[in-house]
Amino acid sequence: MLKLDFRKEAEALFDEMVATRRDFHSYPELGFEETRTAGIVAARLDALGFEVQRGIGQTGVVGLLDGPEDGPTVMVRFDMDGLPIEEESNIEYASRHPGVMHACGHDGHTAMGLALAKIMARYREEMHGRLKFVFQPAEEGLGGAFAMIADGVLENPRPDVAFAMHVWTPEEYGNVRIVEGPCMASSSVFTITIQGHGGHGAAPHLANDPIVAAAHIVAALQSIVSRNINPQESVVVSIGEFKAGTTFNVIPDKAILKGTVRSYNNDPHRIIYRRILEMATRMAEAFSCKASMETIAIVQAVVNAPEPTAVVREAAKKIIGADRIVEKRTMASEDMGFFLDEIPGCYFFIGGRNEEKGYTYPHHHPKFDFDERAMINGVALMAESVSRYVMNDGHR
Repeated sequence: MLKLDFRKEAEALFDEMVATRRDFHSYPELGFEETRTAGIVAARLDALGFEVQRGIGQTGVVGLLDGPEDGPTVMVRFDMDGLPIEEESNIEYASRHPGVMHACGHDGHTAMGLALAKIMARYREEMHGRLKFVFQPAEEGLGGAFAMIADGVLENPRPDVAFAMHVWTPEEYGNVRIVEGPCMASSSVFTITIQGHGGHGAAPHLANDPIVAAAHIVAALQSIVSRNINPQESVVVSIGEFKAGTTFNVIPDKAILKGTVRSYNNDPHRIIYRRILEMATRMAEAFSCKASMETIAIVQAVVNAPEPTAVVREAAKKIIGADRIVEKRTMASEDMGFFLDEIPGCYFFIGGRNEEKGYTYPHHHPKFDFDERAMINGVALMAESVSRYVMNDGHR
């Protein structure tokens, strides 16, 4: 039986991970534009002896590591895309692409994926089954998971179980979040257009003001969760965009509201959208305006299956310690939910917050960064988890 120490192996690759991560951070690429990142990933997987597929889901990369003995197919997924954010940090590896930044940790995820690939390639001859490494483009709301699924990423071979992880600055370095069942919320976007009748700001009685109607709609929507949803359900309704008018003394013809709904299951979603449409329509009518609504479902809830979640939890006890496991969900969303809707698996969070070092900014902030030691925990925990499926070391 093999005596495996994945934490030690991850520690040995730390400097390499940091260099890789900082390189990706310096050259971030938006969704479906990750050509440089994908090229590096594909080249390194190819050098490790993986069977590599390029261009899956436009810019995605898939690497297959097949062991000599039959066994399960384990999928591990890492996202690669950056965000349209201007970086405001003074770090030496800050983005060199104006207006684009790795503000969510995907640079670290990709670096961890390559380190994990290097570790597992050492044990290829000991594997019973295969590992399917999926480096996904366009996770940030552009449908990268859908694109890869459409290109057959879940076939030939079809995974038996799937894993993914996220560096998480709301959680302290050294901790890991592992939750059975829903761990991230479904997310959808709605747009409400309020059509009024424009006029001069000095004669509002001759106009039907869509701004006033829209303002009342924003206020009214805040009552939906508190008065229509079971208090035991976790639901969020937020308006993030309000557009109307072009200058101070003109009442515009229309106003546009954009917002998001987050929940852990579909039933509250349906109730909320019915009430949003009802409230918007009736409130607009009260101000002699008309309201219409469009919705887009972006991602569904990320739901962790019991068995693989138990495997990750046991692995975490060994790698990190039982006292560092946190069971806590988030209303953030992730398109890993589409993969886990078809393949049972587990999505977990690696703590990256460190107040002493200043790693406190939230994800999607222009000064976002994380304690890079979190990558050691992430790689070691992922290696320990997948090894319990494909290694003949007595774990399973």
